[in-house]
Amino acid sequence: MAQLTDEPARELGIRIISLDRPGISGSSLQPDRKLADWPRVIEGVLDHLGIGEFRALAISGGAPYAYATAATMPGRVRAIAIVCGAIPMAELEEMQGLLPLYRWMLALYRSRPQLLRRLFSMARPILAVRPPVRLRPLFLKMLRLRPCDAESLRDAAAFEAIFESQRRAWRGSAEGVMADAQIYAQPWGFSLEEIDVPVRLWHGTQDRAFSVHLAKEIAERLPNCKGHFIDNAGHYSLPIRHMREILKDLISL
Repeated sequence: MAQLTDEPARELGIRIISLDRPGISGSSLQPDRKLADWPRVIEGVLDHLGIGEFRALAISGGAPYAYATAATMPGRVRAIAIVCGAIPMAELEEMQGLLPLYRWMLALYRSRPQLLRRLFSMARPILAVRPPVRLRPLFLKMLRLRPCDAESLRDAAAFEAIFESQRRAWRGSAEGVMADAQIYAQPWGFSLEEIDVPVRLWHGTQDRAFSVHLAKEIAERLPNCKGHFIDNAGHYSLPIRHMREILKDLISL
């Protein structure tokens, strides 16, 4: 989804560095990786590029990685912005606030992980290709999106920015996507209460992936967090419509 930042970042004079996680797209697979491994990757990239302090933006599944980086590198992370962020699912006692697909995958991961792995392998040939333009309306209808998300994704550029990142992930390997998915189902290895850096948490009230009440619970746990809960915005429409506002707020910290 980093493509969504390109135009507003240029307008605001921001340098965006977007990394593929291990096993995603062309990045090398790192078997049995943990969330705690990610800050070392970031630290190595920053040292290589000669960057000291920085701010982090995380959309959806990038949230755990931004939280881990902030918890591990508070001396270099000036602030983070979490947009429609994934929550620590291993801590959930009830799953009602999650997208039904996520609830199903979590249950399968806990009960029959090898079956889930096989299903990922079967899905890869389909999810790695670009659907014909004429089939996009049918594709969006199948996703059962909120009206605000469906409207935003009718824009061709927004559609490509959202779904090309997913296709690139699947083009790498099903194993890479599975390794990434496992991160979300496992304990993160740190507490949100340990994060002292400023956090801006942006979430739509119409988000189906992670309900707004879950996002508000996360905001309450973070010691230095300001929440922006946007009416009539969903999991896709929020970053599509509000990215310039999100980036402008982040660089002010």
